[in-house]
Amino acid sequence: MGILINKDTTVIVQGITGREGSLRTAYMKNYGTKVVGGVSPGKGGQEVAGVPVYNTVKQIVEEHGEIDFSVIFVPGRVLKEAVMEAADAGVKNILPCVESVPIHDIMEMVEYCSMKGIRLIGPGSIGIISPGEAVVGWLGGNVEWANTFFKKGPIGVFSRSGGQSGTIPWVLNEAGFGVSTVIHTGTEPVIGTSMADLLPLFEEDPETKGVAVFSEIGGSQEEECAEVIASGGFTKPFVIYVAGAWAPEGQRFSHASSIVERGRGSAQSKMEAIRKAGGYVADTPTDIPRILREKIKN
Repeated sequence: MGILINKDTTVIVQGITGREGSLRTAYMKNYGTKVVGGVSPGKGGQEVAGVPVYNTVKQIVEEHGEIDFSVIFVPGRVLKEAVMEAADAGVKNILPCVESVPIHDIMEMVEYCSMKGIRLIGPGSIGIISPGEAVVGWLGGNVEWANTFFKKGPIGVFSRSGGQSGTIPWVLNEAGFGVSTVIHTGTEPVIGTSMADLLPLFEEDPETKGVAVFSEIGGSQEEECAEVIASGGFTKPFVIYVAGAWAPEGQRFSHASSIVERGRGSAQSKMEAIRKAGGYVADTPTDIPRILREKIKN
């Protein structure tokens, strides 16, 4: 079944009447995601792709009950207000598909959601997909591409890159594997939920037999995963491929969050940490299925 989302996951879209919001709502709904409503202040009573529009998140909760996910498509400068509105309404998980968010706003959002026990994924995430179940965000792009690149199977996937989120699933598919859930963790310098935070969920999922990661230099998410593995919090095969291994310390690579400094975040430090913890490192993405095939216990 994968983690975080399935056919029964209830989803709302904040910013539903905007260009991105309306386009991505249609994609999610056509894929089979249970999109129960959208929010656009002052436009309540309209519909987008057959989804009713409300003025506030609170109105949706009053009408439909508890909501599992809010996917947000609003300008970065007003994201904080949208996240806090969803949090105040009790939405369990919030996924802002938004970049260029003021850093102090992100820090406030992360703290606010943590205080309320709400999972914030991103900002800057393009989404999550559990093949054959549901998609939140716009990972996959459209139904045809999603069905081509993301096949149901036993490997959980994290991607630090939005643009490369389909690379490992495609490689796994070509090698005869499939994926349980694929998660793009987000591109902003600070994010609400790391790979290490979610790794125990893959451990608990009986259908996930291993995890593969499209990694980038910068940040400490991979080193944090190594700590989870070393502590016994994740016991299944864990394989990473690190993009940008050529970059020198201090070099920005791909995103603002991909900065190497003070001995953590380099390709070498990530690979050493994962190997020391008992995980595996792939020299190229195509090495990932070979390693998994060798390490997964039948």
